[in-house]
Amino acid sequence: MTLNRQVAEGIEGIRLQVDPSQVTVREDNEGGAFVIVESITLGGDLYQQTESWIGFRITFQYPYADVYPHYVRGDLARCDGSPLGEAMSVSSFEGRPAIQISRRSNRLNPVTDTAVIKLVKVIEWLLTRP
Repeated sequence: MTLNRQVAEGIEGIRLQVDPSQVTVREDNEGGAFVIVESITLGGDLYQQTESWIGFRITFQYPYADVYPHYVRGDLARCDGSPLGEAMSVSSFEGRPAIQISRRSNRLNPVTDTAVIKLVKVIEWLLTRP
């Protein structure tokens, strides 16, 4: 089975947003895909690591299903040594140790809540946590 058209368009939007970062896509055999953006800058103020990959699944129901959850590197740690906090838990994604980020869109609007906008919002949330 191949990617459904909306999923393929969502992935193309992500590629354009994160260029030049590498985007890895693995079809899920249902019309959706597992996506990993290999290099997201974390800065250096909040986390010990300066960059991470970020991954997620876009299901065949997209754009009518939320792109949720997202995953980042499994060794993510805060500079101050405190726990990562709410909405973050130890997990795995595509065979990689990961931290799962649970940021669900409660009132999903398929027109405005695109995969790329959700990715940007999750990254922004990750970088602006108290």
